[in-house]
Amino acid sequence: MSDGKTPEIMAPAGDRDSFLAALAAGADAIYLGLKHFSARMQAQNFSISELARLANLARARGVKVYVAMNTLVKPGDEDAVGRLVDRASRIVKPDALIVQDPSMFLLARQAGFQGELHLSTLGNLSHPAGLRIARDLGASRVVIPRELSLDEARSMAEACPDDLDLEIFVHGALCYSVSGRCWWSSYMGGKSGLRGRCVQPCRRLYRHEKSDQGRRAFSCMDLSLDILTKPLLDVPKINAWKIEGRKKGPHYVYYTVKAYRLLRDRPKDAQAKKDAMSLLEQALGRPGTHSAFLPQRAFTSVQPDKDTGSGMFIGPVKTVNRRPYLNPRIDLFPGDLLRVGYEDETGHRVLPVRKRVPKGGRLDLPPGKGPAASAGMRVFLIDRREPGLISELRRMEKELAAQPEIEAPEASNFVPAALPTAKPDKVRQLSLMRIPPKGRMQDMTGLWLEQRLVESLPRSLGRLVWWWLPPVIWPNEEERWADMIRIALDKGAQTLVLGAPWQAGLVPDNAARLIAGPHCNISNAYAVQALADLGFSGSFVSPELSKDEFLRLPSESLLPLGVVLKGLWPLGISRVLGEGVKIGEAYKSPKGETCWVKPLGQNYWIYPDWELDLSAEARMLERAGYAWLLTIREHLPKKIRPSDRSSKFNWDLKLL
Repeated sequence: MSDGKTPEIMAPAGDRDSFLAALAAGADAIYLGLKHFSARMQAQNFSISELARLANLARARGVKVYVAMNTLVKPGDEDAVGRLVDRASRIVKPDALIVQDPSMFLLARQAGFQGELHLSTLGNLSHPAGLRIARDLGASRVVIPRELSLDEARSMAEACPDDLDLEIFVHGALCYSVSGRCWWSSYMGGKSGLRGRCVQPCRRLYRHEKSDQGRRAFSCMDLSLDILTKPLLDVPKINAWKIEGRKKGPHYVYYTVKAYRLLRDRPKDAQAKKDAMSLLEQALGRPGTHSAFLPQRAFTSVQPDKDTGSGMFIGPVKTVNRRPYLNPRIDLFPGDLLRVGYEDETGHRVLPVRKRVPKGGRLDLPPGKGPAASAGMRVFLIDRREPGLISELRRMEKELAAQPEIEAPEASNFVPAALPTAKPDKVRQLSLMRIPPKGRMQDMTGLWLEQRLVESLPRSLGRLVWWWLPPVIWPNEEERWADMIRIALDKGAQTLVLGAPWQAGLVPDNAARLIAGPHCNISNAYAVQALADLGFSGSFVSPELSKDEFLRLPSESLLPLGVVLKGLWPLGISRVLGEGVKIGEAYKSPKGETCWVKPLGQNYWIYPDWELDLSAEARMLERAGYAWLLTIREHLPKKIRPSDRSSKFNWDLKLL
């Protein structure tokens, strides 16, 4: 942990040059991913041998190295995860692992890792009472959500146990959905954001009506707290300022680290603030926003009519005899990287600049594999190699070359410890709804916990209900949820289904049976064991799994398990509603994907117009040993026509 007085500047690194740029710019810590189990698998990432030399260089300069192994761990991954941790521990010796999956707290220690374990923002610890639960699980740091206001960040800090610290994002890309609460890319075709494979369907154009040409209704601007970081210096326990961007290049890393060092080290210096803002303007990110960090001056991070593409606009494509070219508005250098158009535009591509092109000169765009760029397409500079940065990188390369060679890492023979298992319970059908069913209440009826509802039910019925908490609870509503839980317990509630493991911090010890709901993303037997260690009595499993993964999990697990059999499953859950987005109305992407938005509490749930449906597999799931088969009863709004299709999610796919 840091000293609690000066927050460390944490730089992202997706490749060697970005790592060296972070060192050159003066980062205090660098976080990165390996070739596997990283939530940014589209980044180049690092081999063990390559990272070992870079980590030695960082240690020589007093810079910490954090390795992100922050993906969902599937059944069958455990051996590979443990072996990778074992090799990284022996060869790289990282200061911390950043993890999402509860299983990693067990597997990392079994593999001999002695450093800190940081709970990723993908773990979705979003309210103060949950911090104690994360500490009990083994976390030494929690990365808090990007959606928090300054006041909410303070409330997290005030509740933070002595042996835990907090990390906050200060700059970089924003996801439309709350981290850890997005299944959009996975539901659309098996490329899971929780596995680092997100294809960003939220960035696409969505048409609201037939006449609408499409707007980026769910595409966020970048977070840029810039000068608003000053009050964070007075917040105890926030000991790290994190810059997002492991898919970015060295230019972005260098400029953002330099900027936030100025803002941290010289917060009262007007010239330093001016210089920092200039550096951030040149960093080649998306347009920036303070988002809701200052509640009294909150901004929506989704403005569909504004350009939310990353990089600096340098001019439109022009054509002569159908051959595309560009007259750039700035000088271009060899090694600069250009993005032509947007990912959902025909002719989109990313290409390097091969030779210097002066401002206003001509750059012919070479032909690619697909269609050529058309006139009018916008071209952006997304990474650059100006002479000053090249000079810094060469200096760092010389220092790296002086580091001793690292021997090829030995193979690991790590095998995770065997886990206790339990015989499956008798299978039970369960329905989850928002209002009580007409007629006789059945044991195990699932109802979303709402104050008026729980107060209206007699004790004889309240004890039969499984009361469900939402997937996200924010700091400013924690007290209200704690009160509702107390009311439910007073009404005889015996079972609470939690939307995140950390919500156990809202429940008095031994007051009710705790079940982890399907939004907790539990996907392997070691995660189930971690829940058991926290006092849980059962868990629903993540609906993202494939058939083989579903079928093997009950036989490996200590606790009884449930599965979502049928119902509307959200694409994502957001705290943001884009400007002009209509509640309960259809939005359609160029790929024909229809979604709609429903407000629930402080959040907005984005739903598809077709259901998850594994009903045909019910007998197979029963035989596999699932104790509970869940049907979610969520109604479509009047303006949404149900699709003829249904989805098996990833049942027939291989979840990458």
